[in-house]
Amino acid sequence: MADAALLVENFLSLFMESAPWLLLGLLVAGIMHELVPVSLLQKHMGSSSIGAVSKAAVIGAPLPLCSCGVIPAAIGLRRSGASKPATVSFLVSTPETGVDSVSVSYALLGPVFAIVRPVAAVISAIYAGLMVRWLGDNREANSSSPGVDAGASSSSCCGTKTSNELVSDESATVSCCDKRAGPVTAAEDNCCGTSQQAASTPGSIGRKIVDVWQYASGKLLDDIIVWLLIGLVLAAAIKTWVPTDFLTQWGDGLMAMIVMAVIGIPMYICATASTPIAVGFLAAGLSPGAVLVFLMAGPATNISTMGMINQEMGRRTLILYLFSVITMSIASGYALNLLVAGMGWEQYIVGSAAEHLHGGAWQSIYALCAILLAALMIRNLVKTVAASLSRSSEHSDCCH
Repeated sequence: MADAALLVENFLSLFMESAPWLLLGLLVAGIMHELVPVSLLQKHMGSSSIGAVSKAAVIGAPLPLCSCGVIPAAIGLRRSGASKPATVSFLVSTPETGVDSVSVSYALLGPVFAIVRPVAAVISAIYAGLMVRWLGDNREANSSSPGVDAGASSSSCCGTKTSNELVSDESATVSCCDKRAGPVTAAEDNCCGTSQQAASTPGSIGRKIVDVWQYASGKLLDDIIVWLLIGLVLAAAIKTWVPTDFLTQWGDGLMAMIVMAVIGIPMYICATASTPIAVGFLAAGLSPGAVLVFLMAGPATNISTMGMINQEMGRRTLILYLFSVITMSIASGYALNLLVAGMGWEQYIVGSAAEHLHGGAWQSIYALCAILLAALMIRNLVKTVAASLSRSSEHSDCCH
């Protein structure tokens, strides 16, 4: 009974610490989703040059796409003419970091991880893209012509942005997800999950604010809610029950980092949801470098991503992709351990941001943010369950 109470206490503590920063990240991600033109993603990624690979990494880094939501987006870019190296660079940087994960990293892991994580993600993405450029088969013959809808689905497992939003073909009919679309009459239930009335009233600040809120608190939160809660529960469980020497037995060297890579590679987890799990690993005694390996390898790879790369770009590209993610995550882990030891950054890792909770005013703000975030999660879950029941009822009526 005491252990259960401690588990709940640890979960609530982690949830409260992450809530304001997660809300901030969601808000920034929503603003980016509404204001960053889709065409920007295609303009600079058509060649295999170092510049195109670098631009793909920088463009992908802040986008609010998770490890499985990036799949239809990347397929759309690839079939729209993006080169293999640029597509791989985008595939690595986009799920490894994002505006929401940076804010949560600061809240739960401290300023060092909040800075090192996006920098390592961009470097890792450029490295992966260049490996494919130099060693891969970059013949651009593709069975699918540019402009073909890559998504095969408009609702991926995360689906923050589908390929419909990223495939641009001037000769094709403009979809309802396209920001260039004209007035949309059915604003309530469109493929983007947000009202498109702004299209009929261009420049409306109020309409933009509503769209930002609807996307950030609706679809984007839906995309991360399950894994975020799983991550928080696992982190609380690790802090409650895992003995410190269970993970520290691997040490701080290569074996510990390989173990973290093996744990992270097959997981379906986004950058934000992986953060609380990393807190648990650190609390159990794992080195910052080994935890960074998990934070990089986990979001960047999963079974679906690997299958997509093999199908769309070939086995050699897949092998280079995995090799690049694993080797660069381990190299980044070693570099972080050296920096922490050499620069005396230990006090800036884990718990440093939580010190703000000691003040009464700050504690009230964190508590209010946690209540708001919990309310939004419950609202979205209720909507999801209601929609599922409605579809089941319609299906039953149709069959009879």
